[in-house]
Amino acid sequence: MRTRTPARMPITRATGRPPEPKGLATTRIRALRLRGRMAAALGANRVVKWPGISKPLTPSAGRRPESTGRARTHSRHRAEMIDVMGMDDRASWSLVAFDRFERVEGGAFAWSTRASYGSDVDRFAVRTEGERVDGRTEHADVELLWSRALAPFWDSQIGLRRDFGEGPERSWAAFGVQGLAPYWFEVGATAYVGEQGRTALRAEIDYEWLLTQRLVLQPRLEINAYGKRDSAAHLGAGLSDAEFGLRLRYEIRREFAPYIGVERRQRFGATADYARAGGESSGDTQWVIGVRFWF
Repeated sequence: MRTRTPARMPITRATGRPPEPKGLATTRIRALRLRGRMAAALGANRVVKWPGISKPLTPSAGRRPESTGRARTHSRHRAEMIDVMGMDDRASWSLVAFDRFERVEGGAFAWSTRASYGSDVDRFAVRTEGERVDGRTEHADVELLWSRALAPFWDSQIGLRRDFGEGPERSWAAFGVQGLAPYWFEVGATAYVGEQGRTALRAEIDYEWLLTQRLVLQPRLEINAYGKRDSAAHLGAGLSDAEFGLRLRYEIRREFAPYIGVERRQRFGATADYARAGGESSGDTQWVIGVRFWF
């Protein structure tokens, strides 16, 4: 019995390879045309890369200088692209966010607020957090910072911090970084240098776990450490205290979300000794209820 030989796929003379399926070829042609339009819009001195295409598209080296009219057209196309796609990282924007605005078990009121104004590269920021008990501020601080982008999703910060509340007021110079770590962890670390050789370090990390599109579980950890003992402020050297919280919020809107949670605060070393000497516990766990909002 004669066996039928399968038909061979036709070979193109130009490339020596089988022709691409019609749909894929059409897609590549469209991609090349779009890439060309993007290069024209961005101007002659930009390099444009397109996913799936190995070589970047660059203007011809021997091309004669463009006329003023064509250069203006390219500039206008670039401005239109920035406006449509929201790609202008030089545009200024502002934000005020109350990350924690809550009532603490036992009657205390706590807050953590930040505000910023500027661009994605440079901006001015204000941060404050603290706690009030029985109508008086137990402890609080305010930071004035200048933030500058270091890398995608990471910023450096420099500025001043002022502590107030019960005990002596302290002033610090602040140097820190904050950003988005792998697996979407929000991370921040700030070092402080104060008067009389005092130093401090604060590190924070939190994560947002989307249980649903509106229900979000947020674990949070904050650690504070000091370089030397401060008896007036009831702070020991080394690791001073740590806070771990777990808050579950429901986002009625992205800008407004009530929440309920629990937070554990633990003091260590000499800081714990100061707390026990003052009739307080070295650690406690408290329920919280509050609202998170921004505008």
